[in-house]
Amino acid sequence: MSQPSLPPHHQPSHQPPQPRGVRRPPSRGWRSKPALKLIAGGVLAAALVSGCGSGDDDGGDGGSSSKGAQAKTLGKVAMPKVGKEANTMGTWVTDSAFVKGDVNKIVGYSLDGAKSKWQIPLGGQLCWASPHMTKDGLTAILFRDGAGEDALCTKVGLVDLKKGKLVWQKEGSDSEGNAGVQFDEVTIGGGTVAAGGTGGGGAWSLDGKPLWKPAYLADCDDDGYAGGEDKIVAIRGCDSSENSSEKRLEVQTVDPKTRDVLSSYKLDEKVEYAHVISTAPLVVAVDTGDSDAGTGTTDILTIDDSGKQGKLLSTIDVLAKGYQPNCPATSVEGCTELALDKASSTLYLSSEVDVDHGGPGDRISGLNLKTGKETGKTKMAESRSLIPVQTDDDGSLIAYLGSMYSEAGGVVRVDPKTFAMETLQTHPDDMKDVESDMDTYGDCTMIYTGKKLYIGDSKASRPTSDSAARPLAIVFGA
Repeated sequence: MSQPSLPPHHQPSHQPPQPRGVRRPPSRGWRSKPALKLIAGGVLAAALVSGCGSGDDDGGDGGSSSKGAQAKTLGKVAMPKVGKEANTMGTWVTDSAFVKGDVNKIVGYSLDGAKSKWQIPLGGQLCWASPHMTKDGLTAILFRDGAGEDALCTKVGLVDLKKGKLVWQKEGSDSEGNAGVQFDEVTIGGGTVAAGGTGGGGAWSLDGKPLWKPAYLADCDDDGYAGGEDKIVAIRGCDSSENSSEKRLEVQTVDPKTRDVLSSYKLDEKVEYAHVISTAPLVVAVDTGDSDAGTGTTDILTIDDSGKQGKLLSTIDVLAKGYQPNCPATSVEGCTELALDKASSTLYLSSEVDVDHGGPGDRISGLNLKTGKETGKTKMAESRSLIPVQTDDDGSLIAYLGSMYSEAGGVVRVDPKTFAMETLQTHPDDMKDVESDMDTYGDCTMIYTGKKLYIGDSKASRPTSDSAARPLAIVFGA
């Protein structure tokens, strides 16, 4: 089927000087990089929010109606001592534990983050950790086959986060029987663990039974999968007939048990990378190669996958509007700094705003995925980052308010109709430098649940004079 052409894009204008603690890359202006990955309750940040408000040009009340609870620092996980940077991806919260990926292991802590309860040794570095967690507390990880620098990302594991156990670990083999297939990422959904990458994709049932394997020397490979709940969506790349070094990408909703294609949608040939924000509804962020350094995204597409042939419902031009999701360059899953309401098909994204007085700041906009149109926006959080985290049971949006010179950060609630903000908790002022350093130098995931904010760094690094006190994880709560 013919594809609608993607809209033209424009490079962002020159950005103002950076206030301390909220620095971005030059293309994004004033926060060092897309540092904070925001995940709702252990599930990818495509979280539920209900209601869609409408706002005028000024949006809602940008201030907070109350100071909110003064939070305490409940627990800190010390940064591991490493000679060089190590991957510590993985941050989850169950009903009984805060679980954090560490160097060559996964550690479970008390809910306040103050005490270690258990640990799972892996024997090699984490390569990827799924943000999804089943109702039974199961998740999927990918890790190296040894502790050496040359060890490869071949080990796929199913982890029971409630029991603190590695249920099984598997290595993929291709259709010709070659073992030790390398993968780039892994997910869980529909009772299936699926791993994908440049070597193709493989999958296992929750009891460890192989479901499908990478093809050997195939023209088409599963670059990666997106999971969550009862679906698996594959991003499939096929060699271009005109240029074997280029791939044409296709979004496929597949049967989690057999990989039979239930629905397919070919992306525009200009698309270089595709990231699945949500499987239901099916929302895909794409990069045509024009994205700035911070987002990894030029457009967000909503696709109807109810039929064999997928249909495009709407396109959101990320560059033209200046929205700032954070999508890892080559990964299929992992888009963060956004929240999605399935009930109203509303996507929440932050954007940077420049003003004549007081410097830049962030605001959050709501966008209807069926039409691509804005439904409302907050006022600017002056000299601060303001980033969607998740949604609450009552349909309101939970967002992170970054630290600044004189104040620490906090958590706010955004009304989905008026876009007014109410402060839920304010973090201790003596932690503003730590909070700022995690934002500026870290690669962090955030979860807000049980009236606690969990921040976990996905990388362990050697301390520097600028970030000597930065922890691996921290928990704030009343």
